[in-house]
Amino acid sequence: MKVELVTTLKRQATKILSELKANKEPVLITEHGKPSAYLLSVDDYELMQRRLAILEGIARGERAITEEKLLSHHDAKEQMSKWLK
Repeated sequence: MKVELVTTLKRQATKILSELKANKEPVLITEHGKPSAYLLSVDDYELMQRRLAILEGIARGERAITEEKLLSHHDAKEQMSKWLK
């Protein structure tokens, strides 16, 4: 992963962005020698958000199973039909 100083980002933003688009590799931005932010492409960010949403859905499902908040197939199908109207 590429690491850049925040001052370098300020001075060479266009260059860093073009390299980001070409390499598809996130850039770690540092301030005073410490990690401050990650710079990544829009496509990579959106992919991460979609994956996170899937993982959160799985976690909710696992929690529902643990808490025994389950629906029968018939009840689930009935609820889904209401949402699809």
